[in-house]
Amino acid sequence: MGIFGSPKSRSVADLLVETLADAGVRRIWGVTGDSLNAVNDSLRRHRGIDWMHVRHEEAGAFAAGAEAQVTGQLAVCAGSCGPGNLHLINGLYDCQRNHQPVLAIASHIPSSEIGLGYFQETHPTELFRECSHFCEMVQHPHQLPELLHRAMRTAIGERGVAVLVLPGDVCTLDAPEGARPHFAQPAPARLLPDPEALAELAKLLNGSKAVTILAGAGTQGAHDEVVALAQALAAPVVHAFRGKETMEWDNPCDVGMTGLIGFSSGYHAMRECDTLLMLGTDFPYRNFYPEDAAVAQIDRNPGALGRRVQLRLGLVADVREAATLLAPLIEPGRDTAFLEKAREHYQSARQDLDALASPRSGDQPLHPQFVAATLDRLAADDAIFSFDVGTPAIWAARYLRMNGRRRLIGSFNHGSMANAMPQALGAQAARPGRQVISLSGDGGLAMLMGDMLTAVQMQLPIKIVLINNGVLGFVQMEQKAAGFLDTNVSLRNPDFSAIAGGMGFLGLRVTRSDALEAAIAQALAHDGPALVDVAVDPLELSLPPKIKAEQVKGFSLYAARAVMNGRGDELVELAKTNLLRRR
Repeated sequence: MGIFGSPKSRSVADLLVETLADAGVRRIWGVTGDSLNAVNDSLRRHRGIDWMHVRHEEAGAFAAGAEAQVTGQLAVCAGSCGPGNLHLINGLYDCQRNHQPVLAIASHIPSSEIGLGYFQETHPTELFRECSHFCEMVQHPHQLPELLHRAMRTAIGERGVAVLVLPGDVCTLDAPEGARPHFAQPAPARLLPDPEALAELAKLLNGSKAVTILAGAGTQGAHDEVVALAQALAAPVVHAFRGKETMEWDNPCDVGMTGLIGFSSGYHAMRECDTLLMLGTDFPYRNFYPEDAAVAQIDRNPGALGRRVQLRLGLVADVREAATLLAPLIEPGRDTAFLEKAREHYQSARQDLDALASPRSGDQPLHPQFVAATLDRLAADDAIFSFDVGTPAIWAARYLRMNGRRRLIGSFNHGSMANAMPQALGAQAARPGRQVISLSGDGGLAMLMGDMLTAVQMQLPIKIVLINNGVLGFVQMEQKAAGFLDTNVSLRNPDFSAIAGGMGFLGLRVTRSDALEAAIAQALAHDGPALVDVAVDPLELSLPPKIKAEQVKGFSLYAARAVMNGRGDELVELAKTNLLRRR
């Protein structure tokens, strides 16, 4: 007998809620609506699962994904029929591409009206198909136990999104007799490499003088094993963005990140190796891979093998299992010259980046590098950071230091704007005792700013550090690099600190470098949500580690066009900001 009484009095919605609770679900993120009324009433009577009332379903999906990331457990979001569940889609794409176990409850119009052009009718089983591993509709109460269990196990086992489409009228029907709300959690599997393939890989590595490891999200939980393998190989470890959280800290072989927002040291360590060993990464940027090196890849997903670069060897296995078995096969006495050179390059690149994180005098707009470095220094050792796509991602990648306790959440693969603040909501709800900080951009925050109200209403004391440059900065840089005048990227911003104060946040505004530390410290110490609106230099460039000839040509073309359009003064200011680096 469940909390709702005898099995005969249990509705489909009751069975759904009890099953989720038995699986350990403690909150559902969403916006209610008539097709979700039965579920909401069941939650009210059950009292074991909180309804996290967001202002936009997209924010709810982002929050659920962040909750799943920090807990490693199934998270749930919901949307009412039609527009309600459509709003979930962008956030669910992010959850799917970030490989986070999320169940989405997409309620539907009355089952008797499906296919008749009813008010708010959509076809959710078609709409959600591409951003999920599982998407099915419950058309009869007897389907619910099995479909719900399949959806939950698929989300957990595949580490992605499962969508359960649930017509509102079906929720009110009696659950099938004998259906129990118990959920048997799927036990995680160990995926071991094939011994012969592992021996062949060891032979390849032992025959190579200069091995570089590229580590991604698949190294999570395998820090010690990957470091031990790198030391055995005398191999520099380059991390993709999603590998930063795992591989950056306590790693004597770390040489930084590669990619458009990475370090020059990471780029060169990959380009100059004889053999590249990819561990748990699907790094997408082909131009950063070596041209002549042999490439081997280990990933538990066979579909990821060779997707970005042609392989010499591909092994299907968990990184932790493979690294543990591979390290003893590496011959001792390897030459460390390649690793030492890469480490020296990394130290030089790190010093150059740190030098850019400098304060400025008077009322000059702040360098964003200085903002990120100051935040890194003041944040707790176990802080959870989220960051917006665009220039905040650059400053997070380069200046927020990981240590094995901190967490880093972003829209890594989907690259959506507006992700950071709602992801902070999800992380804060799941970890109420932790410091959760959103490094937001002005464009991203404005897009879903209404859900700052969720932080106040749901008593989630998130902290927002706003990089306010009045422009879509990364897009502007892309336009200039392609030789275009920057167009339609400027933002006419309000005083975000005043808006935050009106919403119930502590709102602070910083326009001077010498006021930054006190403002961030005050926000972090505040017992409630807080926002620090920082005016940063809109002309700050964030150049990638490899500047291609066409990009140099693009900037030259941009300069010529700017002068022809009477904007030569901007070029002078840009040079002062990025080359002369006035204080």
